[in-house]
Amino acid sequence: MKAVVCKAWGLPDTLVVEELPDPKPGPGQVALTIMAAGVNFPDTLIIQGKYQFKPELPFTPGSELSGVVRAVGDGVAGFKEGDKVIAFTAHGAFAQQIVVPAHALMKMPPGMDFDTAAAITLTYGTSHHGVVDRAALKAGETMLVLGAAGGVGLAAIEIGKALGARVIAATSTDDKLAVCRAHGADATINYSKEDLREAIKAATDGKGPDVIYDPVGGIYAEPAFRSIGWRGRYLVVGFANGDIPKLPLNLTLLKGASLMGVFWGEFAKREPKANMAAMQQLMGWLAEGKIKPLISGRYTLAETAQALNDMAARKVTGKVVIQPGK
Repeated sequence: MKAVVCKAWGLPDTLVVEELPDPKPGPGQVALTIMAAGVNFPDTLIIQGKYQFKPELPFTPGSELSGVVRAVGDGVAGFKEGDKVIAFTAHGAFAQQIVVPAHALMKMPPGMDFDTAAAITLTYGTSHHGVVDRAALKAGETMLVLGAAGGVGLAAIEIGKALGARVIAATSTDDKLAVCRAHGADATINYSKEDLREAIKAATDGKGPDVIYDPVGGIYAEPAFRSIGWRGRYLVVGFANGDIPKLPLNLTLLKGASLMGVFWGEFAKREPKANMAAMQQLMGWLAEGKIKPLISGRYTLAETAQALNDMAARKVTGKVVIQPGK
């Protein structure tokens, strides 16, 4: 099989595509033929050794995928050859085949395509964990989403609307804001043109948002937090801007507000039953049409470096996927 291999920490162009032995499942494992793999911002950090965990070199990046069961190991129940499945793994998704533990699999709902299945796990899982589990967003509340046109941002918009909240989308271009409106945003802010604090004040009649969803960090964090409403919940999701912000802690006191970390991967590992319940709710919303992942680009395995470069340059709207068989 062919796989993308990271042999040394570095930028996407240092990755290589190599021929590797077909993996065989051990006890409790399932071997898959990968049909699509989702590309996420953390992938651009992991290959540089800048993420929360570092795989042992060499390794194949990519953490979310959809595929078809090729073989099952001893002791595996509930899956058989030919089953269409969704999987989340620490790494290994940018390849034509993979072996994963059976507990990391979920069967694809009938009618779901492979690209959509590969685009729902991390982004929607992260946003559901943040918005529903951590912030407990309620119907009638207002949520501000920064970096709203990215994968987790659009997911947060859709989840907020599914819960009955009012959602304000903030991003850097008018084209991206149009995408946010198409996915349900009630109001929009272009923070490359507008003063963020003044725009938030205007969009919330001076009350501030109840929840702020921030996968961006950098220069936007402090003005956003200064604008949060009383008893507001600020979700720290990531730092796509590149800089980890420093906030004056007196702001939490003045606002009666909470800073909440959102690390879906650790949540899924520590609380698998809660994570599976969240995934089932997401699948229900998908069937009802309340959420719909935007797949804005598709790349071959040989184009993986380009996909990661586009992600790092923040050129991606919604999700992009690798199709290893093409």
